[in-house]
Amino acid sequence: MKINNTSDFGLVVKKRRKELGYTQKYISEFTGLSISFISDLENGKSTIEMGKAFELVKLLGLNIELVERG
Repeated sequence: MKINNTSDFGLVVKKRRKELGYTQKYISEFTGLSISFISDLENGKSTIEMGKAFELVKLLGLNIELVERG
């Protein structure tokens, strides 16, 4: 999926979390990330911390790839 903004990114994360059957609370307990951070990320808040976002994406088994636009 092409990610154009923080909302797109959040939707992908939320979709994957639900596919895996994880709640925000479960991820929070497992990673130490706050539920409010996870919620902000999933809702496309633009001020999220990228390091934490990458940690969550890895936990959900997703990869992030940057490619040059053609």
